[in-house]
Amino acid sequence: MSVNIGKILGIPIRIHWTLWFVFLLIAWSLAVGYLPYTYPSLSATTDWIVGVASAFLLFVSVLVHELSHSYIAKKNGLPIARITLFFFGGVSEMTQEPQDASLEVRMAAAGPLTSFAIAAVLGTLWYVGGLVGFPLAVLAVLGYNALINAALGAFNLIPAFPLDGGRVLRGSLWRSSKNLLSATRNATRVSEVLSLLMIAAGLLLVVVSPDNFIDGIWIIFLGWFIWSGAETSLQQTQMTEALHGISVGDIMTRNLLTVGPDISVQQLVNDYFLVHPHGGYPVVQNDKLQGVVTMSSVRAIPREKREYETVGQAMVPYQRLLTIGPGASAAEALQKLAQYNVGRLIVTDGDRIAGIITRGDLMKAIRTRQDLGVQNSPYR
Repeated sequence: MSVNIGKILGIPIRIHWTLWFVFLLIAWSLAVGYLPYTYPSLSATTDWIVGVASAFLLFVSVLVHELSHSYIAKKNGLPIARITLFFFGGVSEMTQEPQDASLEVRMAAAGPLTSFAIAAVLGTLWYVGGLVGFPLAVLAVLGYNALINAALGAFNLIPAFPLDGGRVLRGSLWRSSKNLLSATRNATRVSEVLSLLMIAAGLLLVVVSPDNFIDGIWIIFLGWFIWSGAETSLQQTQMTEALHGISVGDIMTRNLLTVGPDISVQQLVNDYFLVHPHGGYPVVQNDKLQGVVTMSSVRAIPREKREYETVGQAMVPYQRLLTIGPGASAAEALQKLAQYNVGRLIVTDGDRIAGIITRGDLMKAIRTRQDLGVQNSPYR
């Protein structure tokens, strides 16, 4: 669950619910642990104020880090759907992957370089502030965030997905081999080895040093996170490559079973949902698409009202539908389904329906091409 907080550079910025938990965790750990030990002269109240201010500045820094990726992407024609700040930092969600190895390296490297630049600026302010007599609380905020941004930049340089260093590694391998899938596989292997080493180190720390139990758990969790991110990146690349050269029109269902807007919802249930296996139907009148009615649409209507409520009242209207053109790539359709977490897209030609493409259609095309060993990637 994420909340939209506005736009920067035309990119929607969202905050995932896990960020609030981490914000409080960081503020608490600073107020009761780091600050009393590092700045013992500060009061408990000031420790909490500094902790909250430091946590806020940290997530502003993470946002700037993600904006640096997005700026490079947009400058090179890659659309960014949104930036989401979450538990482990942030992610810039692209609706398509870079098709050039050098661009991938530049985009990935922009994040750590930005974090190092922020660390340098804050570190300079901390140093100058110490000379001219900044309040100790201000110095504490500047000093902590200089250190944490330097650490963030260094951590992101680890050559493992989904960290920036993993993408730099893949881009470098891609540029050398001219084969994206091979580069992704090799980068994934490196990520898996590093993640296993992290998990092993975390387990060792838990066993031999109970005092560092929490640190060990964090290292294990980070290792699992890297392993999971590497596997996900490899799967996404494999699916994108399998769909290369296929358009939506090649695999969409053309002969659709449609319904009219004037029949009752109960008739829809009796004649369509109880008879046919589909989970939704386009609503068409005079050969023009009016909307889509799904099982969710039906469930939203009380049983006692289904006899007299019409499909036209229950459907999702055309203006709110997610549509795609028959000439769009199948990979774009897959990305759109994932981006909006839906199971189908209506394929339209103007205001007329041309067909429908589902997640199942795309998965079938991917499996078929992988089983037959069809390889026609543009990245070779």
